[in-house]
Amino acid sequence: MMQMLFYILKRFAIMAPVLLGATFVSFLLLRLTPVDPAKAYLSVSNIIPTEQTINAVRAQLGLDRPFWPQYGHWLWQLCRLDFGTSFFSKLSVSRELVARLPVTATLALLSLAIAIIISIPLGIAAALRKNHLIDHVCRLLAFLGASVPQFWLAYLLIYFLSVKLNWFPLQGADSWLHFVLPSVTLAFALIATYSRLLRTGLLESLDEPFVLYARARGIGTFTVVGRHVLRHAIRPVVTAAGMNLGKLFAGTVIVEQIFSMPGIGVFFLESVYHRDYPVIQSFIFITVVVFVLGNLAADVIQAYLDPRLTQETGKGE
Repeated sequence: MMQMLFYILKRFAIMAPVLLGATFVSFLLLRLTPVDPAKAYLSVSNIIPTEQTINAVRAQLGLDRPFWPQYGHWLWQLCRLDFGTSFFSKLSVSRELVARLPVTATLALLSLAIAIIISIPLGIAAALRKNHLIDHVCRLLAFLGASVPQFWLAYLLIYFLSVKLNWFPLQGADSWLHFVLPSVTLAFALIATYSRLLRTGLLESLDEPFVLYARARGIGTFTVVGRHVLRHAIRPVVTAAGMNLGKLFAGTVIVEQIFSMPGIGVFFLESVYHRDYPVIQSFIFITVVVFVLGNLAADVIQAYLDPRLTQETGKGE
């Protein structure tokens, strides 16, 4: 138990410089853009930019100060979860994000859950029935998942399941039915990836000596897979899922736009169009946080599946 706790604390310690570096890069890149934030502020406020108004806005936003004091002030705001005020809506960015975060978080987590629930039995069936029909179906699914663009799949689902059959609503996020098509759109490529990863891991583990010994003792194949093999073969899937959580969070931008869902993705697109710097910086930071937390969760699950990882950490390796 102490080794697991030390392992988690070590991972948290690694997170700090990663997040700090992400804040610096996002702040620096936006300052290197050719558009002056003061001019962008005046543009979205429908105010004619003159030298006097630009200087006034730069003083109001703190842009007249040197780079490092600006960065330090923004970093202090982040520590207080204060993301500033939107240039366009003149509302608190934190409140806007809190209002829209549940939609995006639900969509991302539901997509990941659908991918895992479907890919695990599919990968197991493909491994146990190698070169049979289910294995060929899994290969076809992997090919389609790697080649079909998300936006095209989304429009296909809308046309057949919403327009033609009227099974699901077209837009909004008022009920669980509104999340079905967007979640399937995001999960489709993940199902193809996870099922192939699991199939490969299972096929490698099924050739291990302990599996042959277990079968020689008369233990059934499903018992061997469920109790012993799956624990090791699923580790690549756990790693991929942790890495994909951040990608899913950022990938909701296109899907939310297509299905008109009031999430953070649509908010981010609007901020890019209006050059709303506080919103853009906040979205980049939150995406990095989700990506880091997803990797942390994957590391913890990996340590649970393979306790040797915590033992190595405890030895200082």
